[in-house]
Amino acid sequence: MARGASDRLGASGALAAAGAVALAALASHVAQGPDQARLHLAAALAFGHGVALVALSPGTRDRRIGRVALWLILAGMLLFSGSLVGVAFAGTATTLAPFGGMAMIGGWVLLAVDRWRG
Repeated sequence: MARGASDRLGASGALAAAGAVALAALASHVAQGPDQARLHLAAALAFGHGVALVALSPGTRDRRIGRVALWLILAGMLLFSGSLVGVAFAGTATTLAPFGGMAMIGGWVLLAVDRWRG
């Protein structure tokens, strides 16, 4: 496989982790009440999954199922955390959060299948 897709996954993870630090700062210094808790949760999930993408992406260079799993994790993280951020800043509904959660879970299960198969 071309190195590019794996590198993009890793770069996306690093950007997610950086954004998570910014979200945590906003949650700590700007947000109040339920919005503060939402932003902290969004930051925690984005940071953890971002670091996972950075760490796991090099191992998927020649593994199509592994790459699909990581793209699912990335998409789920964006949907879930983005939905929580949308509520905090724009008052939107969290209707995308469950789909993000399912995508993250599915991505992790798919990654387990990929690793189990060797």
